[in-house]
Amino acid sequence: MDEQRLWAPWRLSYIKGKQAEPAPPTPTAWRDGAKRDCFLCRAAADYDDQPAVNEQLLVFYRGACSQGVLNRYPYSNGHLLLAPLRHVADLAELTDEEHLELMHALARTKQQLAERLTAQGFNIGLNLGQIAGAGVPGHLHWHIVPRWTGDHNFMSTTAGVRVIPQALEELWRVLCDCDA
Repeated sequence: MDEQRLWAPWRLSYIKGKQAEPAPPTPTAWRDGAKRDCFLCRAAADYDDQPAVNEQLLVFYRGACSQGVLNRYPYSNGHLLLAPLRHVADLAELTDEEHLELMHALARTKQQLAERLTAQGFNIGLNLGQIAGAGVPGHLHWHIVPRWTGDHNFMSTTAGVRVIPQALEELWRVLCDCDA
């Protein structure tokens, strides 16, 4: 039998519970109400060299009041987060403009993943509050998780490990239409 290796080195720090990530870039300006320890607020901040920072922070989309960020610890390939630029914790805190832009961004991003990754289905949702599983309970965000027929395999069952076949940097280039 041919032995095959699955190489996902970025997952080791997550599995061990250690966050061995590079130092985050320093914003030139934070948004009003931003929390400096919130990775979504850091992604929404202003930077002088936007393209390089977007890749480092894995931001693939930024609108007038919303943003899209790749999940550093994805459940499946293409697992993305959509969030308001403002640090808000609840749906009732969103403005009408934020609600509308986020819903359009969800639809557009789902379509983009269907076309570019040939996803056959999606799980889209949000966790409100820490009790409900919100990893960042203070900054509302939606998860978009692409799905394919047979995407659950023995690794999740026997080893508690998910296999992600695409590097985050490569996915970022696919979503941003970058050839680099």
